[in-house]
Amino acid sequence: MTTLPTALVTAPLRGPGVDRLRAIADVVLDPWIDQKPLRIYSADDLAARIESEGAELLVVEADAVDGPVFDQPLRAIGVCRGAPVNVDLPAATAAGIPVVHTPGRNADAVAEMTAALLFAVSRSVVLADADVRAGRVFAGGLIPYQRFRAWQVAGRTFGIVGLGAVGRATAWRMEGLGMRVISHDPYAEDATHSLDDLLEESDVVSMHARVTDETTGMIGADEFGRMRDGAIYLNTARAGLHDLDALVSALESEKLGGAGLDHVEGEVLPEDHQLLSMRNVVITPHIGGATYDTEVLQSMVVADGFERILRGERPDHLANPEVWA
Repeated sequence: MTTLPTALVTAPLRGPGVDRLRAIADVVLDPWIDQKPLRIYSADDLAARIESEGAELLVVEADAVDGPVFDQPLRAIGVCRGAPVNVDLPAATAAGIPVVHTPGRNADAVAEMTAALLFAVSRSVVLADADVRAGRVFAGGLIPYQRFRAWQVAGRTFGIVGLGAVGRATAWRMEGLGMRVISHDPYAEDATHSLDDLLEESDVVSMHARVTDETTGMIGADEFGRMRDGAIYLNTARAGLHDLDALVSALESEKLGGAGLDHVEGEVLPEDHQLLSMRNVVITPHIGGATYDTEVLQSMVVADGFERILRGERPDHLANPEVWA
């Protein structure tokens, strides 16, 4: 009888991918998301857990994978992230360990959050809900129809910055809403506009780029100044893509008509921050990818990658392809 390798899984997995993983490994499923208080392993703690379980396969999402982790006899690592930023890839390669990652696993989820923020801002959904709950339906002697009139999104121009998996998933949704979709991405041949032209033409500007040295702070005072008066700014990627002070200024001056954000630097804003008092701003706490479907998709990608590795085949989503050579 062949002994299956042990797979330590600290990421949230569900669906058919889990069954596929259990067919090739003895799975120890202990996801961080079920832990109260929150548990994210340091490299030392993760290495100790790998050793105690006798694991040869490892699946993580947020744990630190570096240093002593690579002293363990791992055959493969799965990382449930688009970019495995929590893994020391050069060290993994030096240790001869292939790292499977899961690009696009949350693309549909984040695209849906983009649509949610668009409507929350453009149709004052959060404000209207608050009025009903507080008994202010007829606040100021006005009926809601007077206070909450807005333009439809149909017929407006939606500008996408970054045509990766999320940007493309967002594009067809906005087209389905009757919007004209344009895009900027210097690495995508089918992108339609330069950044300046996109900013000048868009009624909505939506950020879907990765944060790199090239893109950090790419939307600042000059860029907000190029946008149409009353434009809506959406960012369901990372707050590092824009200059926060410039965003506040553009909102305060009413250059922008509103903003929808799913991320702020440090994950929390000070209680007295200007954004929190602005009625035309909706902020969610980095939950764009928080769907059960994301967990299903990442499970399938990791299971497929591990199946291929154990058969001696190169996996499709290999973060350190040089290790295969």
